[in-house]
Amino acid sequence: MRRLSLVLLALTSLTLFGCDALRDAFSPRADVVARANDQTLTVERLAGWAGESKQVPLDPMTLSRVSRYWVEYTLFAEALAAGKNLRDSATAATAMWPVVSRLKWQRFHDRIVAGHDLTPQQLDSAYQTGPYRVFQHILFRVLPAQGTAVTDGNALVRVDAQKRRQAEQLLPQARTAGARFAQLASHYSEDPTSKVQGGSLGLSRRGQYVPEFDDAAWQLAPGGVSEVVKSQFGYHIIRRPPLAEVRDSFRIGVQGRMTQHVDSLYVDSLISKRKIEPVSRAAAYAKAAAQDIDAARSSNRVLVKYRRGSLRVRDFARWLNALDPQILQALPQANDDQINQFLKSLAQQQLMLEQADSAKVTLTAEDWQRVRDEHDSTMVMITTLLNLSPEVLRDSAGKSPTDHVNFALGRVNDYFDRVFHGRARFYPLPAFLADTLLADARWNVDAAGVRRAVERGQEIRSDSTQASSAPRMTPAPGPAPIDTTRRRVPR
Repeated sequence: MRRLSLVLLALTSLTLFGCDALRDAFSPRADVVARANDQTLTVERLAGWAGESKQVPLDPMTLSRVSRYWVEYTLFAEALAAGKNLRDSATAATAMWPVVSRLKWQRFHDRIVAGHDLTPQQLDSAYQTGPYRVFQHILFRVLPAQGTAVTDGNALVRVDAQKRRQAEQLLPQARTAGARFAQLASHYSEDPTSKVQGGSLGLSRRGQYVPEFDDAAWQLAPGGVSEVVKSQFGYHIIRRPPLAEVRDSFRIGVQGRMTQHVDSLYVDSLISKRKIEPVSRAAAYAKAAAQDIDAARSSNRVLVKYRRGSLRVRDFARWLNALDPQILQALPQANDDQINQFLKSLAQQQLMLEQADSAKVTLTAEDWQRVRDEHDSTMVMITTLLNLSPEVLRDSAGKSPTDHVNFALGRVNDYFDRVFHGRARFYPLPAFLADTLLADARWNVDAAGVRRAVERGQEIRSDSTQASSAPRMTPAPGPAPIDTTRRRVPR
């Protein structure tokens, strides 16, 4: 009975400490951290790398991530050693998923806004009476320079009169200049922003400028030039150029505004129809996922719900791999509202890609060439880091398949050794290329092996620290000391 109680107590303790402890209790002491097909990363090798590097945190999460990187690089090197073509179209399409998705959305977007292109007649009408205008101006500034205090009112009056006189003197020339108005603006205008554009203020709507400017400008017919106009900024000469001078820029500007309007209507309709809404505590789940991307990749926890679908943690992790790394860095400091809006936007993008697939949107030949070019560039970078190209394998790795694999693995371990010793920068494999390799492999990272590597790394680092801080024995200056030990007198 006592033995049974002790067994139950031991099992209860193991349960309290978690499944890892239970597994460790019934397995031999771990000496392997990770496996990639038939290749292994030993505890001693990983501990040596991490223990000798003062910059690497010795904790299970960090070393688990390092082990996963090692697996990915090893699978990449193995594939090269086996002669696998990692530049084929299927691999490129999977590995370059962010690029493919962006291009696919662009083609779908083109379909959405198709039919909104302006005909020449519509463009003429829009320029004559539409809600948008294009203006040029020459400004003679009266306001003092920024940061300068006005202490002499009489001086300001004199400046005002001088600027008005300059504007009135230039007005006759401006009215007869035609297209050369841009040259006058570049020479005389004191508006630093517009003068480099020949005085052009770009596309504008009614009410965009101060009332004095707006009222005068919107009375002008194409080709017309205003009187001298006084505003709080100084004296303006305003011109509305004829459509022939600005046809291309006006068309691009108006169609850009129309496209934004169509996009806005589309997104609003999508949100309304699908009822896109983050779940309770979605922000907290997203932050936790961002801190442990490896675990997030397999999580089915829902972050955003919508009709006939959802954005899950695993989808979120996939998107993070496709977006700017700065977004991942900014997440811990973002508040819940900001994160929820971010999650909603990801759900919208996911839905739009689903709709693009449903609409059977395909990429053009030029799109696919861009995908292949970017993938080839990535491949060149990685093989250069490892100094492991097909040519190097052919010339240096021996004849047998085993020789090729051993040579490739040696290059991977050498690269990690250089990284840990500060002789090379580390670049993770692109996430979607890594996922492609992992999907076809037998691999794992062993939690018990990682913990053992942490312990052994701490021992190595501690020994290294003690050795570097121990006092050094240096010989005293001068001749060797006299031997004072008693000697036996010969008889």
